Amino acid sequence: MIRSVALKALAALALLLPAAGPLAAQPLDKVTVAGWSQPISEITNLLVEPDKGFFRKHGIDLGYVPGSGGGSAIHNMLAGQADIAFTDPAAFYLALDKGEDLVAIYNIYPQNVFNVVARPGSGIKSAADLKGKRIGVYSLSSGTRQNLQVLLHQVGLTETDVTIEVTGLLNFAPLMQGQVDATAATDTGLLVARQRGLGEARVIEVRDHLNLPSDIFVVTRKDYEAKKPLLKRFLAAYRDSAAWMIAQPDEAAKLAVTRAINGRDEAVNRAIIGLRNLSSVSPTTERDGLGRFDMALMQQGADSFRALGLIRRPLDMAHVVKSDLIPAKAATP
Repeated sequence: MIRSVALKALAALALLLPAAGPLAAQPLDKVTVAGWSQPISEITNLLVEPDKGFFRKHGIDLGYVPGSGGGSAIHNMLAGQADIAFTDPAAFYLALDKGEDLVAIYNIYPQNVFNVVARPGSGIKSAADLKGKRIGVYSLSSGTRQNLQVLLHQVGLTETDVTIEVTGLLNFAPLMQGQVDATAATDTGLLVARQRGLGEARVIEVRDHLNLPSDIFVVTRKDYEAKKPLLKRFLAAYRDSAAWMIAQPDEAAKLAVTRAINGRDEAVNRAIIGLRNLSSVSPTTERDGLGRFDMALMQQGADSFRALGLIRRPLDMAHVVKSDLIPAKAATP
């Protein structure tokens, strides 16, 4: 109910946003985002910049560097290929643990989109039932594995209580063929699997146990301190683009056909965009506006990663998560 109300309110708000105006006469400031993925339909609001001009309106020439996971996004940023990393909390925690001086500046998807999907007859009805089962993950360095570890930890289990099977990106095939009892996945992965005949399945949502954000924007502390006005403009532009996609999912799905590498099917685009819109809002963003962090959850996530042995030292989220650059919540009529 909260998500439904939030989406309706944000849709109404977004309709009040002015359309992108003509190109400004002054030169644009280049800002490049290092992504965790190729240009896929999930990030349509970034890909439609040539059509909508959300960033041009704020004086920004937007660039995008594709990646293969949250860790690669941070690596590409640190290598100087980008200014901002589109990454996940797990990659953020791991980089901080290695000594990188980073700051999280915007909560892209406050809702956790990871899950564990079990086949009928596996005896799995809850996270506690995963004990002794064979569970597929994309890879040993993927968010599917890390979120599975978090889920197990929340119910008093560890990886030693289960058997991990690396199944690759086509991880639902082993599940459907009975090679594993369950597979760790994401909401969009589950959507595609259902369209390909997954059938009946038990879905255990990680967010029901620890609703750690799925993706966040991260910068170096040096850039956070030196480029605040530019970063504020970037986040205002991103907020506008996210609000547009919430308000106009059908238009976004249509534009994704030519802008996203996986966007040929408009109906599939629409379904994926709908899921991303849901993950963009939460009680915190409903109250304080898009992009806001739940600091208690970010700290709980860091503490869980340390308890799991994924990171070695304690992390203080108050020192590395900042909200001062996030645009204020737009006034409602």
